[in-house]
Amino acid sequence: MQLIDGNQIAADIVAELKSQVSALSGRKPCIALVRVGEDPASVSYVKKKEKTAAEIGIESRIILPPATTTQAELEKLIDDLNADPTVDGILVQSPLPKHLDEPAAFRRLAAHKDVDGFHTLNIGKVAQEDDTGFVACTPAGIMELLARSGTDLKGKHVVVLGRSLIVGKPVALLALQKKAGANGTVTICHSGTKDVAAITRQADVLIAAIGRAEFVTADMVKPGAVIIDVGINRVADPSKKTGYRLTGDVHFPTVSPLASKITPVPGGVGPMTVAMLMKNTVKAHRQSAA
Repeated sequence: MQLIDGNQIAADIVAELKSQVSALSGRKPCIALVRVGEDPASVSYVKKKEKTAAEIGIESRIILPPATTTQAELEKLIDDLNADPTVDGILVQSPLPKHLDEPAAFRRLAAHKDVDGFHTLNIGKVAQEDDTGFVACTPAGIMELLARSGTDLKGKHVVVLGRSLIVGKPVALLALQKKAGANGTVTICHSGTKDVAAITRQADVLIAAIGRAEFVTADMVKPGAVIIDVGINRVADPSKKTGYRLTGDVHFPTVSPLASKITPVPGGVGPMTVAMLMKNTVKAHRQSAA
């Protein structure tokens, strides 16, 4: 069994981006990170993104509107960033306070600055295999993990557990792509799927992204399958100082001995998301200068 080390692969991508950015003349890439309110997880995520940007040489502008910000105020802020030629990418950190319309905020972003890849136009470009768009960071990271761990999807049965707009749908489209050479045969399972285990047992590559702790058990996996575990779930654990432990959507102790390759949680898909955000920002800068 090969453990796919997301920390190491993300570090490799960051090093590659650092080299690319240091070779640029003139203005460096710039990302605006908008965090509304003081959600603790959001504070942590934005700090991580700011730190990684600094390591690469990307300028980050941290914009911190208060939790009381109205929808109109947030959209005005986004409009101003859309119009600013010195900002290449914009990220609005999720979740937003409950009184704000998150999908409307994401749609407000200019598609060519949507480095999170959630804009309707960018999702459409993934479907059309138009590589001028931006792929959502977690699905893009999954494809990098597969490629850099030597996993060829051509002719393989790829089963995706989950149909979210953030992971399930875009990663299924990426695995299907002909132009980019993935050429996987893809099945998507979801809450309406009958006998999920019968389908997952057919998977050469299983991507678990449903947000249910340790849902995938050994009896659901074909021996020799490649397992990508996207889930990050908190499970009560009195033995831990925090009172909980992090686990994925896969029951790692029983599934890992069956897998040919598997991502751990934490340290698998998670680190890739920030790395791919930075890769999208460098791409946005390059396209703005073209």
